Amino acid sequence: MSYDTKDIRNVALLGHSGSGKTTLAEAMLYEAGEIDRRGSVSEGNTVSDYSEIEQERKGSIFASLMHASWKDSKINIIDTPGLDDFVGEVISALKVADTACMVLNARSGVEVGTELIWEYIEAFHTPAIFVVNQVDHEKADYDLTVEQARARFGNKVLPFQYPLQTGPGFNAIVDALRMTMYVFGPEGGKPEKKPIPDSEIERAQQMHNAIVEAAAENDEDLMERYFEAGTLSEEELAYGLRIAIANCQLVPLFVCSAERNMGSGRIMGFINDVCPSPADRPPAKLVGGGELPCDPNGPTTLFIYKTISEPRVGNVSYFKVYSGTLKAGDELVNADNGTVERLSAIFIANGKNRTPVSELKAGDLGVTVKLKNSHTNQTLNQKGVDHKIEPIHWPEPRIRVAIKTEGKNEMEKAMKALFTIAEEDPTLIVEQSRTLKQTILHGQGQLHLDLIKYRLEKVNGVHLEFEKPRISYRETITKEASEAYRHKKQTGGAGQFAEVHMRIEPWYEGMPEPTDLTIKNKEEEELPWGGRLSYYWCIVGGAIDSKFSNAIKKGILQKMEEGPLTGSPCQNIRVYIYDGKMHPVDSNDMAFQIAASQCFKRAFEKAGPQLLEPIYELEILCSDDVMGDIMGDLQTRRAIIQGMSAEGHYQKIIAKVPLAEMYQYSSTLRSISQGRAKFKMRFAEYAPVPHDVQQRLIEEYKAQEAEA
Repeated sequence: MSYDTKDIRNVALLGHSGSGKTTLAEAMLYEAGEIDRRGSVSEGNTVSDYSEIEQERKGSIFASLMHASWKDSKINIIDTPGLDDFVGEVISALKVADTACMVLNARSGVEVGTELIWEYIEAFHTPAIFVVNQVDHEKADYDLTVEQARARFGNKVLPFQYPLQTGPGFNAIVDALRMTMYVFGPEGGKPEKKPIPDSEIERAQQMHNAIVEAAAENDEDLMERYFEAGTLSEEELAYGLRIAIANCQLVPLFVCSAERNMGSGRIMGFINDVCPSPADRPPAKLVGGGELPCDPNGPTTLFIYKTISEPRVGNVSYFKVYSGTLKAGDELVNADNGTVERLSAIFIANGKNRTPVSELKAGDLGVTVKLKNSHTNQTLNQKGVDHKIEPIHWPEPRIRVAIKTEGKNEMEKAMKALFTIAEEDPTLIVEQSRTLKQTILHGQGQLHLDLIKYRLEKVNGVHLEFEKPRISYRETITKEASEAYRHKKQTGGAGQFAEVHMRIEPWYEGMPEPTDLTIKNKEEEELPWGGRLSYYWCIVGGAIDSKFSNAIKKGILQKMEEGPLTGSPCQNIRVYIYDGKMHPVDSNDMAFQIAASQCFKRAFEKAGPQLLEPIYELEILCSDDVMGDIMGDLQTRRAIIQGMSAEGHYQKIIAKVPLAEMYQYSSTLRSISQGRAKFKMRFAEYAPVPHDVQQRLIEEYKAQEAEA
C-alpha cells in the first residue's frame, strides 16, 4: 500500500543508553499489530537489534528502520543507539525524521547523552516530544525528571501526562490533554478509560489549561476563541498543537512503561493525530541555495541517508523520498557523480525483514539493494533534474589508533574491509599517513573502534592489533641564521660542484621585506602539510645562474619534508639565497639540490630549532560529582583549562590539550565518570613543545635512526 505524504510520520527514537528506546519500539510495533509477540533486549529477539553483535552486546549499535500502520497513517520508526560512540547513526536518523522522540529514563532523569542528542535536534530544527519511560522502576522519579527536562530544555517542555503513582505499583496514567485516566491491566496493552479521581482533578486541569494556552498562542483566531470560550474544541486543540510542535515552540511530554507495554499506544495515537507529516515540514535545503518542497507530484528526488553491506546481498541503501513518487524499476541519476542507477526493487523494512512495494511517495522512507555507484549522503534524481540535497555534516573524530597486521597481504585485506566499513559509517576515517608511516583509524570513541576491530576479525577474518599512533609534529625556527655549504664530488668523468650561501629566519604573516639584500625573485609556497616556505632569490652578479634556483628550492623542500630534529615536516620559514659558486662543467641540478639540502639543515640547527605539537580544544560535559577527578586527570595531560561553565545541571569544561596526551582518553573518561561524561575535540593549533619533551623526542628519533 502506498501512503500519501500527509499520512506519513517519520519518527526517530533517541535517548541516552539504557533509556528503553528499543523496548519502546517493540511495544509500538506490537500495539500496531505489526508483530504478534514482543521481543526483549535481554533475549536478543527484538525487531530492531537484529545484528549478531547487537544481540551479543544486548544493546543498539546501528540505527534500525521499522514501520507501523496506525489508523490511516504509516509511522516510520528509526531506533537509534544511545552510546555517543555511535552518534553518526543518530545524526543520519535526524536528517530524515520529522519528529524526534526523546526517551528519558525515570530512574536517571536527564543524562549527559540526552544533552548531546538535544544539540543535534536543535541543529536540525526537528520537532520533538519527550517520553518518560521506566516509571514502574522502584527508583523512578517522574517529578524530578520533568523538573530537569524543563530546567535544561526550557519551559516549552510541557507535560501532557503524569503517572498516578510510580514504582512497581504503576498502572495508571492521567492524561491532561484528553482529561481522562488510562488504567492498565497486569499485561499492559489497551487501557481502560476512567474519570480522573477528584484528588487529581486540580492538577490535571492546570496542566490542561497550560496545554490549551500553548496551542492557542500560535494562531490569532484560536487565541480569540480561547478568550471567548475559555477552552478549545478537540479539533482546534489538535490544530494549534500541530503548529506549535512543527515550529519547535512546544515539546509535549508523555509517560510510559515500555517493558510492561503501558502508554505506548497513546504515544502512537498522538504521533498520528498531531505530530507533523513531511508535508508540514519546511522544504529541504539544496546545495548552492534553493529549496525542494515535499510534493508527491513533483520530480522524483531521493536522498541516501544510510548504507550497509550484507553478505550475499551487497550494498543495502536506506533512503528518503524528498520529492515525487518513486516506482520500482525507475532509473535515477546520481547528482554527485552522474551515474545512472536502476532501482529494480524498492522495499519497506521492519528491521532485517524487507517487504517489496511498487511505489513510495514523497516523505516516505524505503530501502533498495545493489546500487553500484551511490552511497550515503548522495542524491538521486529523475533524468533532467539536478537537485542535490544538503548533505549530512558528520562530527569530528575524537579518538585515533594505529593498526598493525601480521603481513602485507593481511594489511591489504584489512584496508579493503576498512574502506567498505567507512562507506557505511562516515564517522570512521581511515588515513594512510605517509608522514607518520602508519595506517590510522579516526573514530568517535574506544567502543566505536573496538567494534570496527570486532567486525574485521569476525566478518572479514582479518587479525589486527591497535597500537599508539605517532604524533604529527612540525619543526620550525625561532631566530635568524646563515650558513654556506659546498658540495664537491669527483668521479671518473664529470664531477659535481655547487656552493650555496643561505640565510633563514622565522616567517610570520605581514613581516617586513629585508633591506640589506637585493630581491631578484620571490616565491610563496603553501606547504602540503600546512604552513609556508617563503623563498627569495637574491643572487647579484651571476655567482649562481638563476636556472639553478628551482633545484635549490627543491633541495630545501626535500629537507623540510623530513626535518632535521625528528624527521617531522618543517614550516613557516623564510629562506634567502644570497651567494654561492658554480662550475661551468661540474655544476648541475643534482649538485645544487644536495648543496641546498645540507646548507638548510645546518642553518636550521643554528636557528633556535623548535618542535611544534598539535593542540586540540577539548570540551567535556560532566556531572558535578566527577568534575574534580576529571580536572585532576587533565592536569596530568599538560592541559590548559580555558574555562568552566554550567550547562543545565551539568558542568562544561573547555581545555586545550596536546594530542600526544590524548591516547585512550575515551576509556579513561568513561572509567572516571562511570559513563556519565562526554567529550568532543577539534584541532586548535600547533604550539611549541616544552624543552624537556623536545629533547626526549629528539633523542628517541636519533636512536631510531641509529637502529635503522
